[in-house]
Amino acid sequence: MAPEMNDGGTHPGRRPVPPTAADATDAAAEGVPAAAPAPAPAPAPGADAGATERGADADVETPLAPGAEGVDKTDETDGADGTDTGSNAPPAHVSHPGPDPAPAPDAPAVDPRVAAVRRVGAAGRRWRAVQLGACAAMLAVAMTAGAVAVGALRDGGGRAVATSAAVSPGLLAGGDLDAGVTSLQAHLRTQPRDFGSWATLGLAYVEQARTQGDPSRYPQARKAFDTSLSLRADNDQALAGLAALAAARHDFRGALTDADRALERNPYNERALCTRIDALVELGRYAEASKAAGTADARRPGIPVFTRYAYVHELRGDVTTARRVLTQALDAATGPGDIAYVATQLGQLAWNQGDYPTALAHYARALAADDGYLPALEGRARAQAASGRREEAVKGLEAVVARYPLPGPLVALGELYEARGAAGDAARARDQYALVDAWTALARANGVDVDLDTALAAADHGDRAAALRAARAEWARRHTVHTADALAWALHVNGRDAEALGYARQATATGYRNAGFLYHLGMIERATGHTAEARTHLTAALELNPGFSPLGARTARSALTALTALPAPPAHTAPRTTEGGR
Repeated sequence: MAPEMNDGGTHPGRRPVPPTAADATDAAAEGVPAAAPAPAPAPAPGADAGATERGADADVETPLAPGAEGVDKTDETDGADGTDTGSNAPPAHVSHPGPDPAPAPDAPAVDPRVAAVRRVGAAGRRWRAVQLGACAAMLAVAMTAGAVAVGALRDGGGRAVATSAAVSPGLLAGGDLDAGVTSLQAHLRTQPRDFGSWATLGLAYVEQARTQGDPSRYPQARKAFDTSLSLRADNDQALAGLAALAAARHDFRGALTDADRALERNPYNERALCTRIDALVELGRYAEASKAAGTADARRPGIPVFTRYAYVHELRGDVTTARRVLTQALDAATGPGDIAYVATQLGQLAWNQGDYPTALAHYARALAADDGYLPALEGRARAQAASGRREEAVKGLEAVVARYPLPGPLVALGELYEARGAAGDAARARDQYALVDAWTALARANGVDVDLDTALAAADHGDRAAALRAARAEWARRHTVHTADALAWALHVNGRDAEALGYARQATATGYRNAGFLYHLGMIERATGHTAEARTHLTAALELNPGFSPLGARTARSALTALTALPAPPAHTAPRTTEGGR
């Protein structure tokens, strides 16, 4: 981020979403009334016994489950293969008429940019070529996509229907996502009325869009969910999938609507419970998000819920509880994907507090579980840069953006190039910032709201006027600490500091300990003549996380030095009087 993008997503502290547990219970609940009793929940790590509300404020910006890095080259036909490359899929919260359960195999031409991405991946070009050719198509929005789960389903007549027996949840959630998709497609050619597998295929396409930068997957996902709903109206698997799709496109109101519909059908659908928390958080409805986290904790305790619960506390400044919950979640994790995910969250928590050795230790554990886990690779590179290991950091981020060219890592790499200042680094940095613009254009073309994702990057490294337009547009949609920070900084770089100050203060009002937010507030206070406050907040930013951004931290130090050199304002003293003169 610029300078906040620190986690492989696009916003400060935004957590990648872990794979949710297999939705077998949720899928089987198709025939279970909404009032069905819940399975006895295990206590959540760090949860208060009997608590009904877990905290007041949260702002998750989510998620990145481990996913395949390969590009699917097999499904360029319609039907179970799912190709529907139109970019005007209906919003996720409208009615779902559903297509023919067995769509025709003819498909429109694949977007040439997507085809180019696939060719680049297949050819295995060197990282620079992959970066320049693939990043424009990277629509992976690190938000609540989750992993793909498979469950036992029943058809309308009560006869059991196999749901892709050859495809396990672990296969779809791990490095064999493409193989899982292929198996699902083959299964649906022979069992086209398996509504559960259509829903699972839709979730797989959402995951592919997120992990592989293939924008055609979003409309394909929508088509698969609609097919599922046409076969079994209001099945909670498909509705929860629509919620995940809407959240991936940053349509958080639509995500909330579909999550609520799914939960009306099955109150224990884990994916819907988690997406509901995320949507409320992203709409700035923090108290409701906290209650939703408590409800999810009671109904479906597990790593997806625990990590959200921890983040709620972190955003309120309660780092101790966040760390305790994540540590207990890591102790309970068994699969490589869960271990990599939770260890990375602990690494990011340590990073945000400026504890780089601890962060590096957590990233090492994550990579021991999954040596290709991109959020851990990015986090490690950032911690290396902050620790003075700049060359290692540059190489690490170069590898990350070759596979995962989103605004956060692109800007981080560009800033490292600028800070290094070697021959050709200025041009290399400009390349990274230009690729953010390419990503933005293609993301918008495929129905993703990217205003918040790009406002900060544009404010520091692009079109400042465009940054302000984007930040204002996002603020009009939702009021969160992240949108407040983005709008404040966009106003600042456009010379509107008096207006910016209120938003910058609002961004820090929840107690969230974020050095980037403090840096922005301090710089705006300096510009508005609030010298003492500016010293306080710039000092706090550098004490909290002195390496929060290669360029931002350098600017903060320079500004603080200039502020310290200013003469102190004269102290008020009483007028001197002569004896007897009062």
